[in-house]
Amino acid sequence: MTIRSRRETVTFKHPFRIRGVERLLPAGAYEVVTDEETIEGLSLSVWRVATMIIVPAEAARSTTEMLSIGSVDLADAQAADASVAND
Repeated sequence: MTIRSRRETVTFKHPFRIRGVERLLPAGAYEVVTDEETIEGLSLSVWRVATMIIVPAEAARSTTEMLSIGSVDLADAQAADASVAND
């Protein structure tokens, strides 16, 4: 099994919502982690992909939390943020 991870920082200029997260998130820079894992034993290469975003914690016991999101949902939130910037 092969696992590879990619980290990137995405910046939102406005407060935003992302599908799968039940609250409004503040504008700012967010770390996004994408893990890709091969699924062995198949006749072709197949990757399982997981995308997570690190956000300010909702509970007072920690400062951040990592939430699982869809890569398409992230792209939609970025597009919505960019369209607000152009209004």
